[in-house]
Amino acid sequence: MAAKSRETKAPRKAAAGAQETIVHKRTPFMRILTVVLLAVWIVWTLAPLLITALSSFKTAREAFATPTYGDWKGVWNIFRFQPTLVNFRTLFLIEGFWPYIWHGFVASIGSALIAVVMGTLGAYGLSRGKFKREGDISFWIISTRMAPAVVVIVPLYYIFRRIGLLSTLPGLIVAYTTFNLSFSLWLIKGFFDDLPVEIEEAAFVDGDSHWAVFTKVAVPLAAPGIVAAFVLCVLMSWNDFLFAAVIGGHRAKTVPVGITELRTTVEVLWGPINSATIILIIPMIALGVLIRKYLIQGLTMGAVRE
Repeated sequence: MAAKSRETKAPRKAAAGAQETIVHKRTPFMRILTVVLLAVWIVWTLAPLLITALSSFKTAREAFATPTYGDWKGVWNIFRFQPTLVNFRTLFLIEGFWPYIWHGFVASIGSALIAVVMGTLGAYGLSRGKFKREGDISFWIISTRMAPAVVVIVPLYYIFRRIGLLSTLPGLIVAYTTFNLSFSLWLIKGFFDDLPVEIEEAAFVDGDSHWAVFTKVAVPLAAPGIVAAFVLCVLMSWNDFLFAAVIGGHRAKTVPVGITELRTTVEVLWGPINSATIILIIPMIALGVLIRKYLIQGLTMGAVRE
């Protein structure tokens, strides 16, 4: 037993030593370069969002004010302004933006719920069921997601017009579900594949039915992955423009479509556009922050194989 213990400890020490060597190989230059690259990436990513957020509380004159050539100190004038809500008042009281937000929430959350519920059932069946051409069926499901949206938009438009779903919220939800369902099914299937089958077999031995094992054992264990799939489906639907513009029409417009209409015959309403952009971004950031624990767990499930 002592010899066997020494044999198992040796590989662990070797792996730890190799990992320590890799960590110590990072020179001060590489550390500085890493910090600089990360700082540049953060500024490059967040600067447009910061400018948009600040401009949404400025008048048009303040938003487009630029320092004179060579006046580098004038760059800080971007933070010197008198906050105003005139852009938000224009957005909601004049342009009537509330219905667009409501349509976006209903369509994205409704589509994500349908896709995740049906996807969870289908994913568990594909993961645990044994039948012929299982691999072909799985590939066919994900292949429907490979097609560009512009390819399927024309036949969907024709079908929805024939059955009366064009320019309606139910039609927009169904349109989003056509893409979200295959994505969620394939994603959740990977999480079920990583669950030990022995746990479910133990539940069967205790006398539980297939449905009880699915609802009481499999789904709770795969909950982080299911939540991650739900969030990603909501994000894709909330940010979609093509389906909302073509299928949603004039009676089921969402925020991305509404932003494109913030213009008149003589000008573009840049202030309300910045405000609408912030409204488009904030709910998804808030959703990600609230469930970030489950989102991180779900996206990393199965990342390490033992």
